[in-house]
Amino acid sequence: MSLTRIQVQRATTVSPWTRDFRHLLPVPKHFQNRQTWFDPITKAVRVKDRIKYWNVVPGDQICIRGDTRKTTHEVLSINKFTNRVYLKGANLHEGKQYKTPVNRSVHYSRCMLYMGEQVGKATSVGEQPKAISVFARRIGVRDPHWDPILYRWNWKRLVLATDPYTPKTKIELEWPQPEERDHKEPNPLLDTTPETVREITYKPPVFSLSKLISLESGIAEKAYLRTLFNPSAVPFDTSAPMEVYLTKELSNPHSRAKKQARWQAAAKRKSVLFKKFVAQELRNLNGRSIRDARAEAAFKYRQKLEEERKSEKKRRWLTKDRLAKMDRKSKRKARKAEKQKEKLNQLVLRDAPNQFIPGKSARRQEA
Repeated sequence: MSLTRIQVQRATTVSPWTRDFRHLLPVPKHFQNRQTWFDPITKAVRVKDRIKYWNVVPGDQICIRGDTRKTTHEVLSINKFTNRVYLKGANLHEGKQYKTPVNRSVHYSRCMLYMGEQVGKATSVGEQPKAISVFARRIGVRDPHWDPILYRWNWKRLVLATDPYTPKTKIELEWPQPEERDHKEPNPLLDTTPETVREITYKPPVFSLSKLISLESGIAEKAYLRTLFNPSAVPFDTSAPMEVYLTKELSNPHSRAKKQARWQAAAKRKSVLFKKFVAQELRNLNGRSIRDARAEAAFKYRQKLEEERKSEKKRRWLTKDRLAKMDRKSKRKARKAEKQKEKLNQLVLRDAPNQFIPGKSARRQEA
């Protein structure tokens, strides 16, 4: 499936995981054309310049290549279509109150991952060695594979070169761990307390085995429903549990077993219907071969299924609201026609020359 304009515009993500490689699909050129001034700018680099396996993800600590101060920044989000990495807390419009804050972004190639600190060498005699930060200049990918449980791509990040130089190479770099959620204390006025949730409020009735055996499902259910609308019609044992008589209403109609039973019943009905059409055509061959008769039966069977499908579709369409609307519309049309007919019956023409009224001519009056 091709990309959409919204997917490209909202490509910036805070998720560190790669679930697919849709960012490697080509972006149509007309996506970059803005239809109005209010539309966001859509940018995307060439497909061959995009990165397949991203080793710099949100949550990592990085240093910008070329920064002499070796300032550490945290990655806030990434955009895989533009190869841009957005930094947390780095505002481009810092100190400008009249402008909207915008997070600073750098290119993927300028990012060096923070590995930790190590003790450096002393520059002079008697000076204690200082701890210096070590960053990964080059990172490789090992063992990329699809994880069917977590539904994402996993691989190992290997450090191939460091800054400053260290003799150890091919060190596996761990992925950033997500921050633990801060669970606030529940508000007693708004939140439900755990004690209230664990409280058992439903007490099932005690079923008597003798009553269950003596009850007949069909008769007892009808008698129980009659007492709901007319309690004085038939005497009924009110102490009997309600669940016995409302098993069908209280049970889930969309359970897997009931769906399967309905499907099996429908498949059996179709099979019986097809056999009925075939037997009817084979009884009256009328010079046809058995193969032609079966083909004719199959054609009539398909026509019957199509008619049933259309009738069921119409039945579902004719809901209670639609029927009421159609009734109001027909009554409104009938009133309109009645008013028009009444106006025509009460129509009176002014006296004018050359008027002729059928049935009242002078010749008929003389006769």
